[in-house]
Amino acid sequence: MAIANRKAECLEMEARGQQQLERLQSSLNRANRSVPFYRNRFQEQGFDPAQVESLADLERIPFMERYHLGDNYPYGLFAVPLRDIVRIHSAPGSGLKPTVSGYTKQDLISWRELVSRSLVASGVTATDVLQIVLDPGLANWGRDYKDGAETLEASVIPLTVLPPEKQLMILCDYKTSVLITSSMAALELSQLLFEANLNPNVLALKTLILVGESVDTSIRKQLTDQLHVRTWIHYGLSEVPGPALAFECEYLQGLHISEDHFLPEIVDTSSGQVVPEGEVGELILTTLTTRAFPLIRFRTGDRARFLTDPCLCGRTLRRLEWLPQRTDGMVVVRGVKLDYRHVVLLLERKLGFLPDQKRLLVVRRELEDFLEIWLCVDDQLFSDEIKVMERLIGDLREELTQELKVPVLIRLKEKGSFVSPT
Repeated sequence: MAIANRKAECLEMEARGQQQLERLQSSLNRANRSVPFYRNRFQEQGFDPAQVESLADLERIPFMERYHLGDNYPYGLFAVPLRDIVRIHSAPGSGLKPTVSGYTKQDLISWRELVSRSLVASGVTATDVLQIVLDPGLANWGRDYKDGAETLEASVIPLTVLPPEKQLMILCDYKTSVLITSSMAALELSQLLFEANLNPNVLALKTLILVGESVDTSIRKQLTDQLHVRTWIHYGLSEVPGPALAFECEYLQGLHISEDHFLPEIVDTSSGQVVPEGEVGELILTTLTTRAFPLIRFRTGDRARFLTDPCLCGRTLRRLEWLPQRTDGMVVVRGVKLDYRHVVLLLERKLGFLPDQKRLLVVRRELEDFLEIWLCVDDQLFSDEIKVMERLIGDLREELTQELKVPVLIRLKEKGSFVSPT
């Protein structure tokens, strides 16, 4: 299998460490110089970026949490003047305000290279027809994948929000050879294919790239067997934002992290200390080359562990195993990450009060995943007029679906349905 950027992806380990240190020093100094949030944190810790002499010095800096992004809405974390920003992205935050990130022209060039290298590792070439099927909550990723694929001169069917039946029609008629989607959306398309009595052999599809959430081994095998494809997994963050920070190579033994652009750590969720190599913990990321929107020791909430053996593909980029479940309690629906606090604040804003008992679930209904919200029927919610309650629930469902960019169901439940308040 080809390697897109052999110099960057196969750099000798000692040279990689020196490259990371130099880029870390530059990123820390830029953040200290241009972003009050970072400068104040550094001063509180007695940390001087100019005195960083090793990668281990990074551990002296406190973690960055998701709520910090909302606290600095909209441009408080930008490290360059607005005149240098050429693209602005927003994503759901932990509160009512979205997280906002920006790109400089150079940032966009770097992201295209990052995405294209991940696609090359998945076997994508200029002869492929690549279709992107993602939920609206991952629209930013759709644009990045389009740019990366076009860099390879592949034929791209960009992200368009269509019913699954239409997406399947395009998959068949347009001779799609590469499909980028979430695992749940892929299962949905696979089931529709069989219900339509279509044999997978009629498809030109050969490559399935799954994004947005860790994938259970059994689901991966099911998709591989049913669709007669090779499946690949990419890891990304909406906050950076970027869909392909880490990617699988042809050996499918963990995900290679683009360490020339990101410095990864695995820490114990309780103590915050870096865990021994190979142990499970929370993935922490620091950007090394991002100019507009540096992230320093950002808590991803993803569980992972480093894989220590060299990879047979020849890449020296460190590999990680992306594990199911999360450390932060976020809910993942079709690859879109939702913060519990964000959903609760939206409920309170719409209802004018906060129900005492509530629960968030991910459920599957008629080939589609939903965020299902249980609300306890109490004196505040109850109405003698059934139509009044139906209208309230309908309006609430519509507003939350629009805000969260995932389908939402609202269920009114009696108090006994809740084992414990959440």
